Amino acid sequence: MNKTELIDHIAKQADISKAASARALEAVISAVKTTLKKNGSVTLVGFGTFSVGKRAARTGRNPRTGAAIKIKAAKVPKFKPGKGLKDALN
Repeated sequence: MNKTELIDHIAKQADISKAASARALEAVISAVKTTLKKNGSVTLVGFGTFSVGKRAARTGRNPRTGAAIKIKAAKVPKFKPGKGLKDALN
């Protein structure tokens, strides 16, 4: 499912217009991004938790030349599924 299909699904399930559905989805995505930028976490009970993880600096290899390169430390988004989501899949 891509973003357009998700907007269509939300519009149909919530009985709202596609435009309103798109605005609602954008608002949710924006809220998650803003919270993660502040090193916070977003917990949706029954669905899961979005959080920020840290990846340490490391040495990697250029696959084309085999030369060693330095990879900077970075913050990465993480998602931990909740019990409700896990139960729905199993």
